[in-house]
Amino acid sequence: MIEFHLDTRSGVSPYLQLVRQVRQALRLGLLKEGDQLPTVKEVVARLAINPNTVLKAYRELEHEGLAAARPGRGTFVTATLADASLAAHGPLRQDLRRWLAKARRAGLDEESIEALFMTTFRAAAQEEIA
Repeated sequence: MIEFHLDTRSGVSPYLQLVRQVRQALRLGLLKEGDQLPTVKEVVARLAINPNTVLKAYRELEHEGLAAARPGRGTFVTATLADASLAAHGPLRQDLRRWLAKARRAGLDEESIEALFMTTFRAAAQEEIA
């Protein structure tokens, strides 16, 4: 089961953070069709957020066709975002872990690592477009 977390410094609304975390878990194969999402009550207790925030996130996932509420039972995953590239994730994750360890040894903190990764990611994406 997915364990949600919130980043209060991200500038992204809490409901959207929950939606993005579910999408990421679906894309990475961590959640599969039929899996149950945490109940609203569980998420509220763990994250100390308003139940309406969780309900809004779950409604958004339903609207996208990724989840469905079953009255009295909870909210369940109805689709996946994983594709054929899922098999490549393991080796790529290992490479990324090695890179992260190298970045930490070079003295980069979490924010610096994220900034370096995101700027490089965006630059590479722009190069692909050009």
